Amino acid sequence: MPKEESPLIGLKEYLPDGSFEAVLHYLQHHKVQLTITKQRQSILGDYRHAHLHKKHRISVNGNLNKFSFLITLLHELAHLFTFELYGNKIGPHGKQWQNEFSKILAQFLRIKIFPADIEKALLKTLQRPAASSCGDENLLRVLHKYDTKKDGVLLVEQLIDGQLFSIKGNRTFKRGEKIRKRYKCVEVKTGKLYLFSGLYEVTVRNTE
Repeated sequence: MPKEESPLIGLKEYLPDGSFEAVLHYLQHHKVQLTITKQRQSILGDYRHAHLHKKHRISVNGNLNKFSFLITLLHELAHLFTFELYGNKIGPHGKQWQNEFSKILAQFLRIKIFPADIEKALLKTLQRPAASSCGDENLLRVLHKYDTKKDGVLLVEQLIDGQLFSIKGNRTFKRGEKIRKRYKCVEVKTGKLYLFSGLYEVTVRNTE
């Protein structure tokens, strides 16, 4: 077996058991330059199509649990497949991308990579894949159970009304009522109102 090229040589530790060979096949067959990045708050992964002498480029956040990492990588591979079929003639998350994501996701569901609760959530996702890796709240809620737990870190929806929390930059907020899918929170220092997703990770504060 040929020697794996970096960074693929270290990829196995980021993936669920039983998925490495299939993932490696896709990356090598489609000549993908994979980058495992530090945590990015707004995105979990990214795709850049091949042009000139550059390969297809995919990046995935390295802080994700193994199941989240694989799903995000498949999300980005679906962008690659869609580009190879249609180029830039279509939108990024239209029916064509949904079809490609559903097909590759179904392949990994067939080989029983995922725990039962994630598999159940993914089967619902197959019906209409979310446009964003962060877009399927039900799936994200299930995947969060497999994250490494950090002391004092909770989801906004796990707090109670009036509870204080901080985010990056040491900004402190007080959680308020839920409005549709988001929570109305007041920044303590400025008194300004902000809307937070219930699935946003924050650090609990005991005092202002």
